[in-house]
Amino acid sequence: MSEHKTSDRSQVAVPKKVLIVAYYWPPAGGPGVQRWVHFVKHLPAYGIEPIVYVPENASYPIEDYSLLEAVSSEIKVVRQPISEPYKWVSWLFKKQTKRMSQGLLNEKNSSFIERLLRAVRGNFFIPDARVSWVKPSIAFLESYMTVHGIDTVITSGPPHSMHLIGLGLKQKGSIKWLADFRDPWTSIGYHKALYLLPFAKKRHQALEAQVLRSADKIITTSPSTAQEFAAITQKPISVITNGYEAAAPILESVATAIKDQMKGFSMLHIGSLLAGRNPSILWVCLSELIKENKVFKATFSLHFVGLVSDVVKEHLHFHGLSENCVFHGYKPHSQARAFQKEGQLLLLLEIDSPQHKGIIPGKLFEYMASESPILAVGPKAWDVNPIISESAAGAVFEYTDKAALKGYILKVFMTFNNGEETPKPQGIEAYHRKALTEKLANIIQLWA
Repeated sequence: MSEHKTSDRSQVAVPKKVLIVAYYWPPAGGPGVQRWVHFVKHLPAYGIEPIVYVPENASYPIEDYSLLEAVSSEIKVVRQPISEPYKWVSWLFKKQTKRMSQGLLNEKNSSFIERLLRAVRGNFFIPDARVSWVKPSIAFLESYMTVHGIDTVITSGPPHSMHLIGLGLKQKGSIKWLADFRDPWTSIGYHKALYLLPFAKKRHQALEAQVLRSADKIITTSPSTAQEFAAITQKPISVITNGYEAAAPILESVATAIKDQMKGFSMLHIGSLLAGRNPSILWVCLSELIKENKVFKATFSLHFVGLVSDVVKEHLHFHGLSENCVFHGYKPHSQARAFQKEGQLLLLLEIDSPQHKGIIPGKLFEYMASESPILAVGPKAWDVNPIISESAAGAVFEYTDKAALKGYILKVFMTFNNGEETPKPQGIEAYHRKALTEKLANIIQLWA
């Protein structure tokens, strides 16, 4: 009997250990944490044991303790202290550093101090303000990986200093390194707001090229970013988008309150809505519909869950939409999902510039899972277009498509007003986090 048991155990594959280096981890809130929390959740089902390396005392602009529930107690999380300039500067410039950490870089009312802090951040902390964590992390992880028999590292950025940790480990030993880019690096739109001097621009470009040419494999979240990187490196690049998970349950009383707030024809935006994403064309369309259609005016409401720029609020007021707006502020992720389910039309907005055509917001996939129609406004040739088109999840418009945009809103409203159901999106299972994790696991297992 004992021999038979020993034989069975010998046939069980030993999980492959993979070290994941990330900055954002619960209790961090916002979109940056979602991707790897769920990859880590599903990787063990594919014979991979993730060990997560994150800062012990990170300065997160948004915290969401409900996300801790998504992390299994069986997942090994290794933490090491990080020294961040935001902490020692914030006691002098608390308001300004908070606005910077929230992404309020292009606001027209930015103060001189904010602009100065941006210039310091852009030119003296390259590639980002977490760069001081790189050297101590390399020193710690070099020993840790040897002791624990780990030969594969995945780095997730931004912040792109996480990739410099992978670069340092690659230079010091024989490891396999996969660099995961949730956003582009040097082509990202906010670089323009950092007042980069020529030496800083060259340094960013040099580090980007070094990372892309040194990593064994690269993952991006969009085809456009993959194409951009392919012009810099010959290393294999895979596209694994963000995705969705089943919504976490919330208290019945909270769900009822959300449903009551979303009665009527409700349009909803989830997440930060900053000045650059301010779709004036949309506000014009809504203003005209309110004036032209009494039924629309009587039932329409515009909801925002998350940070909303003062510039956006000013535009809403200018177009006579203030009375229709409800600003809910930041909500835990589970509640944000409940809002999506109740919205009649979900807004997906991106900056109108070629640099942003490769940005596919993570909330797109949760929007799709909610089965409410999506209204997307973004740049020409946006990578979101084929996803929404192929799944029949809604419609995408450029910032110049006023007539078509207004017509679509009216069409969805008439469907709602007539008590008809909107068509459900198709084929969204391909974007479930487990299906995406299987793609990731297949890439990792090629090294096993």
